[in-house]
Amino acid sequence: MTLPEHAPNPTSPHPATASHQAHPAGSRMPQAWVWTSLALGIAATIAIISAAMLWQRLNNIQQQLALQSADSRGQAVEARTLARQAEDVSRDTASRMSVMEARVGEVALQRGQLEELVQSLSRNRDDTMVGDIESAVRFAMQQSQLSGSPDPLVSALKIAQQRVTVSAQPRLAPLQRAIARDLDRIAASKSLDTAGLLARMDDLLRQIDDLPLQNDVLDKNARRTAPARNRGNQSAAPAAASTPAEAATDDSASPSWWLSALSTAWGVVHEEARSLVRVRRIDYPDAVLLSPTQAFFVRENLKLRILNARMALLGRQMNASRNDLAAAADAVHKYFDISSRRGQQAAQQLNQLQQAMQDVEVPRANDTLAALATAAAGR
Repeated sequence: MTLPEHAPNPTSPHPATASHQAHPAGSRMPQAWVWTSLALGIAATIAIISAAMLWQRLNNIQQQLALQSADSRGQAVEARTLARQAEDVSRDTASRMSVMEARVGEVALQRGQLEELVQSLSRNRDDTMVGDIESAVRFAMQQSQLSGSPDPLVSALKIAQQRVTVSAQPRLAPLQRAIARDLDRIAASKSLDTAGLLARMDDLLRQIDDLPLQNDVLDKNARRTAPARNRGNQSAAPAAASTPAEAATDDSASPSWWLSALSTAWGVVHEEARSLVRVRRIDYPDAVLLSPTQAFFVRENLKLRILNARMALLGRQMNASRNDLAAAADAVHKYFDISSRRGQQAAQQLNQLQQAMQDVEVPRANDTLAALATAAAGR
């Protein structure tokens, strides 16, 4: 059964209500479509941009690969060129080495022939020993002259004496007696203890940094006030040890205790007051006005003086060594406190070193050389 077109439907809602529900459904569908289209457009744009960037990156990579391949080809060409050059150099070196080996072989052959010729024309065994002894004695004399010690010459003469004794040749008896005379003369002669002098100079160099200067007022005051403070402490200790009970029981001892305490305090105050003002004679005003920087350079200059004296001693220049030591002693007396124990020791060591710097001539083995010349001439 059909209802009329314009007949009202009893089950249908109110027309106003139906129209009100139909409008939101129709408006949601276009909005969803718009948002979907916008998202797809954004995604497509991002995809296109990503594809363009990826394509550009691939182009860059291709260009880098092309450049690297070109560089690799160039390096390969250079490597092949260097390999060829190295091969040429190695061939040239090998050819030169072969030539040098041939020349070395020729030189070795010539040397062998020369040695055979020298051996065939050499002297006999005794003459060879005489020549060896002469060269050893002359070399030992040179060493003794350079070092200033007769020990190298004594060692060479003793070895020569042993060789002559073992040979037991009658014609070498004068040589043996000459060696004995030279050994006796060297033992009786004076020698300079170079090693001991160098050790004393090194010890003096180590003491320079601890030498007190004349303007070291604080150190002098501390040394001066230390005994007074020690006496004050020693006298105050028995007084502090007495108890109040003993002081109360012994009234006669109380005045003496107070008198000793007052005398101790007065002694300390007196020493402190004396340390504030000092009157003394100054022979070198520059020494008192030294700044810490100048004091450092004074010590370094003193070290340089002693090092110069050391070098002059090693070079056998006694006059220069004495002059440097004298200049060092003058600097010690001028800038350093000679009244202190270390200053006195340094000045005493410098004076002893100056006295020890004597021109001692190392004896020569003249008798041995004359006997060797005679033995070599009478072969």
